[in-house]
Amino acid sequence: MTEAPTATRTPTRTRAYREGRLVAEGFPLADVSDHLATDGCTVWVDLTDPTAADFDDLEDELGLHELAVEDALQDGQRPKVDRYENHLFAALYDVSFDAASGELTTSEVKAFVTARALVTIHHADFDARRLHEAFDRSPDLASHGVSFLLWGVLDVVVDRHFHAVDALDDEIEGIADDLFDPAPRTLDVQKRSFALRKSLVRLRRVASPMREVLNTLLRRDLHDLDPVMQPYYQDVYDHVVRVAEQNDSLRDLVSTILDTNLNLQSNRMNGIMKKVTSWAAIIAVPTAITGFYGQNVPYPGFSTVGGFVTSCVLIVGVGGVLWWQFRKRDWL
Repeated sequence: MTEAPTATRTPTRTRAYREGRLVAEGFPLADVSDHLATDGCTVWVDLTDPTAADFDDLEDELGLHELAVEDALQDGQRPKVDRYENHLFAALYDVSFDAASGELTTSEVKAFVTARALVTIHHADFDARRLHEAFDRSPDLASHGVSFLLWGVLDVVVDRHFHAVDALDDEIEGIADDLFDPAPRTLDVQKRSFALRKSLVRLRRVASPMREVLNTLLRRDLHDLDPVMQPYYQDVYDHVVRVAEQNDSLRDLVSTILDTNLNLQSNRMNGIMKKVTSWAAIIAVPTAITGFYGQNVPYPGFSTVGGFVTSCVLIVGVGGVLWWQFRKRDWL
């Protein structure tokens, strides 16, 4: 029996910096401790869907706490920064927004932060090339070691939050314009509004706790960061605050759109009811007159041409007066 082929795992990415210069890349995990033994060397390790065996190697190389490793192996962590004796553990979320469906997807990005090493862990749906680009974009800051590497990760993740909330803003503005479309699309507006509201709630769940993450890292009494990198972390914090505030305002706007949509439906229904009632009143006039003239008892004009003419004049006249009054009141 032939075994099914297994998916090819994404190789582990490794980099070593010394005095701000990239000195090694693509080396095995077993060599991490060798690079760290060199003075002034900083190491970045990037793992995609790592196994327990990979974490065993990391524990040997970096001395990671077992509780932090357990959190790294399990999905569903809340965005946070945990402090351990010789390292930090951070759980973050990358996001992606699909404008066509209005759906926001999230992907966990975790990190171990030691004095001279950064280990990032994520799933295959996270594009690690963005981290490479962030690190290579600011080579002048690489001399600040792990503080620089961690800032690059946070900057990439928060930028994705920022782009997602901007895209959501554009979509919600489009719905607001559709509300007053001459051809009402009530069901589409409702479905789209609920989908975007769900995405906003999901974004809030992963973006709002980032305030606590940045506040923890920015505490000056902890001395975890290079002071030179403090302004860069403060800039990321400002983006986090803006994302949180914009998210809250968009959630309020979606609620307003849903309420407005319901009000517009009610107004349209009132208009329809006025027209139906008005036409019913007009139609009731000939019904009443012909019913009266259809009696089987004598009356003025009974069985004569004059009676028929009189009934027709009454139908047209009274109906016309009602139509004119309803038009005057904007009921028709």
